[in-house]
Amino acid sequence: MRLHLIVLLALCGTGTTAAALSYSLRGNWSICNGNGSLELPGAVPGCVHSALFQQGLIQDSYYRFNDLNYRWISLDNWTYSKEFKFPFAISKWQKVNLILEGVDTISKILFNEVTIGETDNMFNRYSFDITNVVRDVNSIELRFQSAVLYAAQQSKAHTRYPVPPDCPPLVQKGECHVNFVRKEQCSFSWDWGPSFPTQGIWKDVRIEAYNICHLNYFTFSPIYDKSAQEWNLEIEATFDVVSSKPVGGQVIVAIPKLQTQQMYNIELQPGKRIVELFLNISKNITVETWWPHGHGNQTGYNMTILFELDGGLNIEKSAKVYFRTVELIEEPIKGSPGLSFYFKINGFPIFLKGSNWIPADSFQDRVTSELLRLLLQSVVDANMNTLRVWGGGIYEQDEFYELCDELGIMVWQDFMFACALYPTDQGFLDSVRAEVAYQIKRLKSHPSIIIWSGNNENEEALMMNWYHISFTDRPIYIKDYVTLYVKNIRELVLAGDKSRPFITSSPTNGAETVAEGWVSQNPNSNYFGDVHFYDYISDCWNWKVFPKARFASEYGYQSWPSFSTLEKVSSTEDWSFSSKFSLHRQHHEGGNKQMLYQAGLHFKLPKSTDPLRTFKDTIYLTQVMQAQCVKTETEFYRRSRSEIVDQQGHTMGALYWQLNDIWQAPSWASLEYGGKWKMLHYFAQNFFAPLLPVGFENENTFYIYGVSDLHSDYSMTLTVRVHTWNSLEPVCSCVTEHFVMKGGEAVRLYEEPVSELLRRCGNCTRESCVVSFYLSADHELLCPTNYHFLSSLKEAVGLCKAQITAIISQQGDIFVFDLETSAVAPFVWLDVGSIPGRFSDNGFLMTEKTRTILFYPWEPTSKSELEQSFHVTSLTDIY
Repeated sequence: MRLHLIVLLALCGTGTTAAALSYSLRGNWSICNGNGSLELPGAVPGCVHSALFQQGLIQDSYYRFNDLNYRWISLDNWTYSKEFKFPFAISKWQKVNLILEGVDTISKILFNEVTIGETDNMFNRYSFDITNVVRDVNSIELRFQSAVLYAAQQSKAHTRYPVPPDCPPLVQKGECHVNFVRKEQCSFSWDWGPSFPTQGIWKDVRIEAYNICHLNYFTFSPIYDKSAQEWNLEIEATFDVVSSKPVGGQVIVAIPKLQTQQMYNIELQPGKRIVELFLNISKNITVETWWPHGHGNQTGYNMTILFELDGGLNIEKSAKVYFRTVELIEEPIKGSPGLSFYFKINGFPIFLKGSNWIPADSFQDRVTSELLRLLLQSVVDANMNTLRVWGGGIYEQDEFYELCDELGIMVWQDFMFACALYPTDQGFLDSVRAEVAYQIKRLKSHPSIIIWSGNNENEEALMMNWYHISFTDRPIYIKDYVTLYVKNIRELVLAGDKSRPFITSSPTNGAETVAEGWVSQNPNSNYFGDVHFYDYISDCWNWKVFPKARFASEYGYQSWPSFSTLEKVSSTEDWSFSSKFSLHRQHHEGGNKQMLYQAGLHFKLPKSTDPLRTFKDTIYLTQVMQAQCVKTETEFYRRSRSEIVDQQGHTMGALYWQLNDIWQAPSWASLEYGGKWKMLHYFAQNFFAPLLPVGFENENTFYIYGVSDLHSDYSMTLTVRVHTWNSLEPVCSCVTEHFVMKGGEAVRLYEEPVSELLRRCGNCTRESCVVSFYLSADHELLCPTNYHFLSSLKEAVGLCKAQITAIISQQGDIFVFDLETSAVAPFVWLDVGSIPGRFSDNGFLMTEKTRTILFYPWEPTSKSELEQSFHVTSLTDIY
């Protein structure tokens, strides 16, 4: 048996003995179902589904229809149990606690057959005093109740009035009353994910034993004093003092690279005690601030805090400290009613570029460090600087936020409430308050988190009456809403974290919502706060359908994941767009038809006589449609940052829905389950570039805007070229005079009537030609080459089948693909099947005969493996 024993603290001096020990209970446990008919070993951290799979008792839960086949697992009541012997004399310790970092979700805990407590919240940390029941040889049991059955019981017991919604739409194939249990809300199903309401011990579990006193936690917040122009650090430490006498001593806080050290005298009275320290950084010391990706370095400083207490008790902690300020600016805008809504980091206005994060798997024990880093590295590789941790998932693990700190990814952090109304009985509120207080303490030290948001879409659900509540009953629900998000969550945030802003919901009208009594008549207003926008019927190539809002925090279009991703969880009979599997996997009502409708507006739909070829071509076309739609919408938001048109504009954020997938299915994601880049993610790499020309038409005039996220001004030129679809040589090209592109602005660079453009370029028509353009300085390309289609591609004249070949070579760990085409090729897609990695670009418009693309493998691979797996597709292949 492997012992997980850590000496945490030590008594210094003669006859030294350990003052605190931590004994981990990770590893093998025994799991049995409700009637005892099934018993098996299972890993902790983990869940029942994973244990059953690891023992070969079930298939992969994501295979075909197993989300329905394995529904019985979530409806049973499982028990986790373990017997263990301490490798030290337990009687020598004054206090012994059982610490559970995460329990999923409803359980009764027995220690040596004595009930010591219960859990009802997946997001809380639990500590139970077991001093009087612990022995040298011990048993522990967690008796779980089905979260599905518990939620139904809680809903039934709430007899005063209903708390909608009762159940998800039938197309989601989910469970009911998730709003009555403090558990990952999407685990009961969502419109992009399956229903797997897991049970288990999903985080660390351990026993802590100590004498004299114990440091339960410490946290800190850097605060910038504008008037004094200096940094301070507010430190908070919580102790459990088990000594019968006060414990005195000194605290030494040191940040060596900032030449800062400060000593404090403290005295801890018996019981639970909080120590608050204030560390001043001399204004004569240069403090390098933390910046988001693309705006500067992510400088951090190592800090140590040493408590030297009576009796030679030394407690030492270390942490990385980052310094940055964040402000949410809501102020009047000239020429527009309402208020701005944008963020300043270290005093500099930042356009937030990115996406929305959902849980990376239904089973959190499968979310490895490697997967987190891969997904988050893909965020910055696509020129993003922000993720919104969406309120229907989980508060992510510590490593997620540490990586965001390291990579410069700003985090918009929702509290875990989404698309529902919630009860406000005292037991529910007590559980929520404990959850929120714990998460604030756990997360507040991360510079990456720039805002707290109370919920996802619940203000809109209430005020837009999603659940058909009668007008006379609405005040009851408004009161509950204010009770939960304002009088409880907001109160805790303001008390626990003064270093970042808080809003009650997303979307919300921000300060206007506050002025209207915490709920707005139209929470999705273009004049205040943030908006969520979805429209699958209007033509997504028409930028006029998009809201010229202050901040777009959700928008998007669906696509299917690649065939290589689907192939792992399906069988040959499933490989059709109209198969039972394809319909089952689509959890958004009408989603498959909406994709084909939107694609059909501008592209010819696949009509191969080979069903498998048609399926693969349809998958490809949905990704083309999604990428082009989100490109058009995102570029509209980016070019709207500096202008007011018809009283609307000053857009300062674009976070598309959604970044990642929870399983292999159609969704709005740009990263497939496991991390493979869809075409959209390659497009994001370009449309989120720090410097970008954006083309669009208005009233038959073609415009190009320059968009800059840079901090400095640069001199450059704009080149505009026109190709016919049947020639790899441009029919015309023009270069502007040098101009200065101002940093942090979007400005008009070019305008020309389309008729004049076509006339200038010979015999061009809208259907026969395509426009491309780029910014350069001294013949050096400064940005991706962008393009504008003058007509739908299904109407393109002269577009012929392109023969594209590739010669693959290797340079160190990188592979070089030298491409050659026989004709202009739109949406060229390079695919290497299941080989993990990404290309330097993909889904591109190929207007030149040759092009070199790099492939960055995520795992060791060979040239021969790539050659065997490589396949190239362009739009001309399906016409």
